[in-house]
Amino acid sequence: MADFTLISEPPLKGFDHSFGDTRLYAPADLAIVSIALPLGAEDAALKAIRTAFDAELPAPGLSVMGKEDIRLVRLGPDQAFAIFTRAAPDAEPYVQDLLKGAAYTTDQTDVWTGLMLDGPLARTALERICPIDLHPDAFAQGAAARTVMEHLGVLILCTGPDIYLLLSASSSAGSFLHAVETSLLNVT
Repeated sequence: MADFTLISEPPLKGFDHSFGDTRLYAPADLAIVSIALPLGAEDAALKAIRTAFDAELPAPGLSVMGKEDIRLVRLGPDQAFAIFTRAAPDAEPYVQDLLKGAAYTTDQTDVWTGLMLDGPLARTALERICPIDLHPDAFAQGAAARTVMEHLGVLILCTGPDIYLLLSASSSAGSFLHAVETSLLNVT
C-alpha cells in the first residue's frame, strides 16, 4: 500500500505581481489563530494576552503589533485573531502555549487566504470594490473591519500608509484574487 503525506499549502502561495509602484502578493507562511476570551475569565485572558504579546488587546475594529511581530486584531468583545509569520504548522499550539491556557484558541490558517496590497494605488483600487471609507482619517493604520468585496466576505486591515492586509475564505481564493487584481488593473 502506498504511503501518502498531505502537505497544507496556501491557495495563493507564490502569487506576487506589481502594477507600477503598487504590489499585490500573497504573504508567505501566514499563520492565523483565533483567540476567544472565556466567559467569566475575561480579565485573566486579557492579562495573559498582555504578558504573552507585550501588548494590550485593542478595541474591536483595531489591530496592534505585539512582540515577535504578532499582530493582534480585535474582532469583537470576546474574539481576536493573532496573525503572524510561521512556517511550521504549529501556530495554534504556539499561541496556546504563550497564553498558558487562559483563552480558547483555534487554528484558522487554512480557513483564510491572505493578500497584501502595498503602494500608491492600493486605496484607489480598494475603493472600487470595498464599501467602507478607507480614507486615512476614517481608516488609519491599525484599523480593521469586516466587509464585502465583490460578494466575498473580507477582513481588511490597514498595516501602514497605503498598505493593506486582506483576508478572505480560502475556498474562494481564486475569486478573491480576481476581484482585487481586476480592480488594480482598472486603476493602473
